[in-house]
Amino acid sequence: MSRSSSHSCEGFKCLTPQQHFSLPSPQQEGGSKSSTMTELETAMSMIIDVFARYSGAEGSKQSLTKGELKTLMEKELPGFLQTGRNKGAVDKLLKDLDANGDAEVDFSEFIVFVAALTSTCHKYFQQGGAK
Repeated sequence: MSRSSSHSCEGFKCLTPQQHFSLPSPQQEGGSKSSTMTELETAMSMIIDVFARYSGAEGSKQSLTKGELKTLMEKELPGFLQTGRNKGAVDKLLKDLDANGDAEVDFSEFIVFVAALTSTCHKYFQQGGAK
């Protein structure tokens, strides 16, 4: 499936940011809603774009290899790996995320990681963070 095409996501109309901003204005459609993306739509789009930016450099655009995952982690979550302290961290992370056992992380596996990390951060801040 092309990233540039819209498709149905279990009842939701998924559009790329470019498509979303090129939608007819509400006045043209007779509606009153703004045609700009919401914060949540923007966040979802950014997650998709980050995955796409790193996937495919070494193989399929549909998944992250160990090297691609390491590069993504180093650039997008630099504090998470604490480079040099745990050389096996990427190996362990890949093993934990790779639900289907293909030695790569597809988007579904990646989004589980993002959701779990986001949930952990939320709990941390709900408990008052580092004091």
